[in-house]
Amino acid sequence: MEEHKHTDKEKAKAKLTMMKSKVICCKLYISESQNAKVVDAISRVGQKDPEVVLLSKFEDDHYNRVRYTLASYIINDSATGKEAFSPMRRVLLEMIEVAFSSINLELHTGTHPRIGVIDDMSFHPLNQATMEEAAQLAKMVASDIGNCLQVPVFLYGVAHPTSKPVTAVRRELGYYRPNDMGIQWTGQVLPDMLPMKPDEGPDHVSGERGAIMIGAGPLPLSYNVPVLSKDIPTVRRITRRVTGRGGGFPTVQALALSHGDDCTEIACFIDPDHVSTDQVQRLVEQIAAEQGLEVDKGG
Repeated sequence: MEEHKHTDKEKAKAKLTMMKSKVICCKLYISESQNAKVVDAISRVGQKDPEVVLLSKFEDDHYNRVRYTLASYIINDSATGKEAFSPMRRVLLEMIEVAFSSINLELHTGTHPRIGVIDDMSFHPLNQATMEEAAQLAKMVASDIGNCLQVPVFLYGVAHPTSKPVTAVRRELGYYRPNDMGIQWTGQVLPDMLPMKPDEGPDHVSGERGAIMIGAGPLPLSYNVPVLSKDIPTVRRITRRVTGRGGGFPTVQALALSHGDDCTEIACFIDPDHVSTDQVQRLVEQIAAEQGLEVDKGG
C-alpha cells in the first residue's frame, strides 16, 4: 500500500514537472517611470506570487515608461476542454489594477508613443509551450481587461483572428504621431470614439486610462542605438533604411525617438533568429556616417 502511495506521488510530481515545462513570458509596458513609488508598488505585485517570476524591470525616464518581463507556467489540458490556467493571468491583472489606480494618462508626458496607461502586452512561448498557448493566454487577459476593467483592447500577432501585425494596428490608431512639439506624447492621444472597433472592451476610451494593445508572437530582442544628434528628421530617415520598409533588415522594426538633450535613439525590435545586434549596429553606423553623424554603442 505504501509503495502504491509512493508511486502515485511520483506520478503526480512527474506530471506537475511536465506541465510546468510549458512556460509563457510576458512583456508588460506601462506609461510611467518617473514616479518611483508607483513603479515599486507595481513591482511588488509582480513579485508576490512564487509561481510567477519577475525576470526584469527596465525604466526609461525620457520615455516615461517601464517594461516588466514576467514568466510562469501554463497548464492546458485540451482533452478535457477546460480553459488554460496560468498564475500569471491573475498577477498581471493585479499589476494593471494598481497602475490604473495610480496613473492618469491625461497627466502623462514622454518621448515614446503610447495609447494607454498600459500601452502594450506581448506574450511569448518558452520551453515546451506553443504559440497557440501564448495566444490563448493573451486573449484571456484581453478579455479580463476589456470586460472587467472596461478598457478597449486591440489584439495583434497570433492573438488576432487574422494575425494582424502590431505595426498595422498602431498605424490605424495614429500611434506614431506625436501630439506635442513634434517629439513627444502628452495626455490622451486617442479620440473619445475610437477610429476602429476594439477586439475586447468598450468602443469609447477613457481619458485617464486609454486603450491597450495585446499580442502574441516569437520573443523579440530590444536593442536601442543612440545617435548623437537632435536632428530627428534625419535620424528618422536613417531609421527607415534600417528596416525592411527602407531596404534594410526585413525582421527589424524601429522608431526614432528623442532621448535627452543631445541624443535621438533608434529603438529597435529584432528577431534574433534572422539578424544580430552587431549587424544592426554596423548598419546604423554606416548610414549615420553618410550624414556626418556619430553613433554610440547600443544596448
